[in-house]
Amino acid sequence: MTTDSVDLDVPARNSRPPLAQAAFGVGVIVQDAEGRILLGRHRGGTWELPGGKVDPTHESVAAAAARELREETGLHVPERDVNVFAMLHDVVGGINRISMAALVRVESAIAQVTEPHLISAWSWTAPGELPGPLFDPSAQILAAWRSDLGIEHPAAHLLRIAPAEGKP
Repeated sequence: MTTDSVDLDVPARNSRPPLAQAAFGVGVIVQDAEGRILLGRHRGGTWELPGGKVDPTHESVAAAAARELREETGLHVPERDVNVFAMLHDVVGGINRISMAALVRVESAIAQVTEPHLISAWSWTAPGELPGPLFDPSAQILAAWRSDLGIEHPAAHLLRIAPAEGKP
């Protein structure tokens, strides 16, 4: 037997890409000079942070946060001003959900409803006066930012990436 022989009992490796097993997104806490945060009233009845999916072909998490913020609210924040501070992982419907938590500070801003089929209004809210119900990933991100707020949310694994700047 030579060293070039192939063991016929070992199956060949699959060369196809794997089926999607995860959703990868970012939620953005936008905090103004008064310490309030921006929440949107979703047509489905929940309140949520601006955010959405990270484009896997060309975009960093910070770039996705700045883009989603611009697309959903009309607010322009430079990518360099986005603080990505945590990663949250949970499973919904058998799909791994990875939610990145980001924070940006603005002096003042007027958020526009740019996707009225999704969000009916944007509202600046004091962190201690959050409306409900919150969209689960938004609740998880807000709890990672400020555990002292006592926000109820589905369990998620939390990996802190950086300090959550902007805490009082």
